[in-house]
Order: sequence, then C-alpha cells, then structure tokens
Amino acid sequence: MTAQSVETAVETTPSLWTAAHDVDARRPRSLQRQLGASDTVCERRAAYIVAGTAPSDETDKRAAILGTYIHEGLLGAARTEYGWLVERAVADDTIKGHIDAVQLDEATAARVPARHRPKIAAAGVVTVEDVKTKSTFLWDKVRRYGPTAAELRQVYLYADLLRTVGFEDVRGQRYLAKLGPLEVARIRFRFVNRDNGEEHIQEFDFDPMEATRARWWVQRVRELNSPEEGRRDFDGPGLDAICDHCPFMTACWGLPNPPGTPVQTVLIHDDADRIQTLADYVRGHELETEGKRIKNLARKKIDTSPAGVYGANELGWGGGNSKWDVDVEAMVDLHEDAKIPVPMVPDEKRMVENLKAAGLAVPEKRSAQNTPKAISVRPYKA
Repeated sequence: MTAQSVETAVETTPSLWTAAHDVDARRPRSLQRQLGASDTVCERRAAYIVAGTAPSDETDKRAAILGTYIHEGLLGAARTEYGWLVERAVADDTIKGHIDAVQLDEATAARVPARHRPKIAAAGVVTVEDVKTKSTFLWDKVRRYGPTAAELRQVYLYADLLRTVGFEDVRGQRYLAKLGPLEVARIRFRFVNRDNGEEHIQEFDFDPMEATRARWWVQRVRELNSPEEGRRDFDGPGLDAICDHCPFMTACWGLPNPPGTPVQTVLIHDDADRIQTLADYVRGHELETEGKRIKNLARKKIDTSPAGVYGANELGWGGGNSKWDVDVEAMVDLHEDAKIPVPMVPDEKRMVENLKAAGLAVPEKRSAQNTPKAISVRPYKA
C-alpha cells in the first residue's frame, strides 16, 4: 500500500466521536424534556428547558461523554461487585433525575427482596451519593473547596425527591418504589480524576434547609414568564466553559454585534452600566495587584522551607534541575563536517540597531494584523 493510499484510508475512516455523539443523542437523558436535577446549573438554562425552547447550538460533548463512560463503568462495577443501588430514578411533577448511588440503612435494606440486597454491609443511615469526574486542571480546586453550588443543589434535589416521594415507580425498580419515602440522612460526593483515577470523597449530614433552597430555586424558574427573565449564572462564552458548551448559548447571549466583539457587550445598556462596569474594572485591577503582592511576598518567605504539610496546605517543590541550551558553535562544526550549508538568517534586531546607529530610517511596511485593542481607565476630575 502506498503512502497516498494509506492517507486516503485514514481520511475515509469514520470518527469514533461521530458514533459516540450519535449514541449520546439517543440516550434517554438526552431525549428527556422534563427539567432534570442536572439541568439546574444555571437559572436561564433551566428556564429554556422548562419553556420547551429548542437548543440553539450544537456543542462538542467529548469531555462529557468521556465522563459518562467512566461514570457508567465505575457504577456498573460497584453494582456487580457490591450490589449497590446505582442509577436509580426519582421524580415528581416538577423535576426528575437519576441518583448515582443510594446506600440503605440496615432496616430499609431488610425490606428489599433478598436477591436485590447489597452484598456488603448496609450503611448506618440512608446515604445519597453523587459521582463527579473532574480533570486534573480542576482537581486542586475540588480537593480544597469541594462541590460547587450547582452540584450541591443537584444532589439535594435528588435527596429531597427520595425523602418526599421515594424511588420512581418505573420498570426495573418497582420493588424500590414500594419502600415509599426514605429518611435520607447523609450526602456523599465521590470525585474521580478522569486523568489519573485519583478518588476524593466528601461526606456530610443532610441539611433540610439546603433541600428547601434547592426546591425554591426550581420553583422560581417555573414561575418565570419567559426564559429571558432568568438570571445568567455565568460570565458567558469565552469566560466560562459552562457557557461555551451550553446548547442555548446563542439564544441566551445572541451573536457578536458587531462581529468580532465579545457578546458580553449586550450587558451594557446605558451610562449607568458603564459607570458600574468601569468601577468593577478598577476594583478588579486593585484586587489583582494586591493579590500578586501578597503571593510574591509569601513565595519569597517560604523559599527555604522543607516540603511537608502545614495546616490546611501541603508544600511541595519541583524544578531546580540543570537547563540545556543548544550549542550553536557545535552545530556549525557539524554542518561544516557534513558539508551541510550553514543557514544565514538575517538578524533583524542587529540590523535595526545598525541602521539607527548610522542615522538611517528603519524601513517599515504595514502588517496584516492590528495591534490589540487597549483599554485606558484613569480617575476623572470634572
């Protein structure tokens, strides 16, 4: 087979991602039209779903699909090896969802048919678990701060559905629906690093007030007269990945006007908005400057401290290794020995210096690119 025929074969080979996206589009969750607990990440996005708005954007779901595969594989293994109750449906008239895992207390587990009981000891209390896959990029943030507000809202909606109506009465889990409402007492987040498999668990008592807040959040969305009345909970395309991959991105933010400008310009309506935005810019600059000063001082102070755990933080050191630079003289010798012409690239910087030293004008030509648009904000005195 020639190189050309190999290249042609590669070009005509169908992408696995095309198949993955097509399969994902047929998943029950993708076809679901009722608001799901996992849709409560943003108020306006949830409002579009409640209103039945058709998605305005086709988004790249590769990261989400990978997370789903890892998610299903791990939970499937837990179901096979431990007998866990995984991917169990809960729903009422306003919202529905699938709980990743439910750990039953001993008394409740005894009410389940013997063939469906966990293979490992039941939990001390009914526990709702949510599994989240994260990239290494977000891992330190996860370990330091735990779940986001949206992730907490999602799991509290699951738990509250289980507490108020129990498992949904659908095929495959009717024996669980017969249990009725369950007294959920614990919430568990299990974070899995999708890059290296590291696992981080955070667990805490169920808080009825948090469940009530989550319910209020959904109720507010349902009371909106139109999706546009909903709050944008993120900063928009180019600033938040949630917006970049939202199926309602264009419906929410519109198209750049004029083309090439940030869509966030739609947030400016009058001079009052400009006054507040410039005040935000100055405040952000001041916080950035002060934060950099604090960070630089701390870095100097800690420079000779040994690695180790100090309170809530672990100190580690990297680098300090020898650097290697290209040996230009040795390369010239090798070129000459091998009878390879030595490249003679004009030294632009040196040529400019020579012309200026000789009192000659440095010739210039218009570039195809423009300089970046620069902002200038300074105090104004009337």
